[in-house]
Amino acid sequence: MGKSEAAHIVWDWNGTLFHDNDAIIGATNAAFAELGLEPITLEQYRALYCVPVPKFYERLLGRLPSAAEWEVMDGTFHRHYAEHRVRCGLTEGAVELLAGWRSAGRSQSILSMYGHEELVPLVREFGIESHFVRVDGRTGPSGGSKAEHMVRHLAALAGAGGVDPVRTVVIGDAADDAVAAGHVGARAVLYAGGSHSRKSLEAVGVPVVDTLGEAVAEAQRLVMAA
Repeated sequence: MGKSEAAHIVWDWNGTLFHDNDAIIGATNAAFAELGLEPITLEQYRALYCVPVPKFYERLLGRLPSAAEWEVMDGTFHRHYAEHRVRCGLTEGAVELLAGWRSAGRSQSILSMYGHEELVPLVREFGIESHFVRVDGRTGPSGGSKAEHMVRHLAALAGAGGVDPVRTVVIGDAADDAVAAGHVGARAVLYAGGSHSRKSLEAVGVPVVDTLGEAVAEAQRLVMAA
């Protein structure tokens, strides 16, 4: 198998393949309202958002939320997000890029911090499930980092088809995607159209792009240079 065919992309879902910014900000402001916080704009969200999510709330509260506050905010967020996401769709160009990568004989998968039981049927609804060799959502509590989930995801891929972390590129919209990639020895490309501002992503030290098409092209370049 040549270099091109061996390349593997691990896609993030929320804010990357799935353009759900409006649902995210609506659900976030609903969660804030539970603690009497003022609503924020999408621009403010993208400038302040970070993982783990309780640290994001700390930036707005001036302190970490208590366990009880986190439980209320997290539950409110997910309830409102489920209501808002039905009006969201895939990011522009995503379908064509996924099909093109697959038709070129390369593999791809999804690893998301969105709950696994919600993620899988959503991917299926969009008719893109067949493009992926594996689709993994979060299992266990929300609010943490993607790094350990990435370890399990790549271990499963290695067992199924021999995906090599060195020839793997994670494409996501958050600094945590780059952290997770580095944790397993993979590369990362960050997309500036999701949860983070371009300025905050550029501080991470990996390539930052404005479209998914640019992300795929950069992923291919990184793998070919490996």
